[in-house]
Amino acid sequence: MDKNKTSSNSNLEQVLQSGEFALTGELGPPKSADRNNILEKANYLKGYVDAANITDNQTAIARLSSIASGVICLEQGLEPVVQITTRDRNRLAIQSDVLGAAALGIKNILCLSGDHQSFGNHPAAKNVFDIDSVQLINMLYKMREQQQFECGDMIRNGKKGPVVEPKIFIGAAANPFAEPLDFRVMRLEKKINAGADFIQTQVIYNMERFSRWMEEVRERGLHKKVYILAGVTPLKSAKMAKYMKDNVSGISFTEDIVKRMEEAEDQKAEGRQIALEQIAELKKMEGVHGVHLMAIGGEKSVPGIAEEAGLLPRPDFNKQ
Repeated sequence: MDKNKTSSNSNLEQVLQSGEFALTGELGPPKSADRNNILEKANYLKGYVDAANITDNQTAIARLSSIASGVICLEQGLEPVVQITTRDRNRLAIQSDVLGAAALGIKNILCLSGDHQSFGNHPAAKNVFDIDSVQLINMLYKMREQQQFECGDMIRNGKKGPVVEPKIFIGAAANPFAEPLDFRVMRLEKKINAGADFIQTQVIYNMERFSRWMEEVRERGLHKKVYILAGVTPLKSAKMAKYMKDNVSGISFTEDIVKRMEEAEDQKAEGRQIALEQIAELKKMEGVHGVHLMAIGGEKSVPGIAEEAGLLPRPDFNKQ
């Protein structure tokens, strides 16, 4: 990563380039055309995070589009990280959406494969997966750096028209806990080589395993090539902890986390405390450039957690 080069001029990119410990949040669009739902959540996050992920039909359930939701957030002064999955679109549609998003002022895009449609409420829907997430990253990188569509055509109207490529900060996801563990860092390196600028990891409930993953990342020098934001989700109850441990693939729990939640008198407060302890540890970990705080419907709690974690006030490069 070149700390002197700005790809998108997004607030998130500038925060990371400055060396500040970044904080991103997450906002799930509603399962309706309810604009006020987005406005309410955006107001909780505005000023407390550097940018907020706008999920793209998460859990394969139809929701208000990530790009439309992102524009609503922009209007409220909250910078979005729009997620784009390869599940629902082919490369033609994706490139069209990227151009549209850029034209509407969206500067951050997170590239994902997406949850399989069998997990959602449209299990009979036909998936696309024309390209995978690594190919998606590289396609967006070529659009930005080479000013070319995936087919090789220049991004312009006619041979004499000006080239107007999308200026975007390209993100990707990484899961340090998915099997086989030996390939986790290799897959991260593939995404970096494809053109990813920043990485957001799966939520962490096994700090020991995450620390080992980061050791492997540092051994390969990958922490110097990409910005890594570690995933944190405050647990709300022991029931939530047990469900995620037993039913959500790609998540690793240590027994002490579950035990602490079970024995706590105030389970929600204990989950919050665990998250604060994790953030404190992550702030000291070499190669971790920030935290991705996923409150899962609890956007209202983000300001308090950010304050208690010593992450406020947030820098705002868009106002400088």
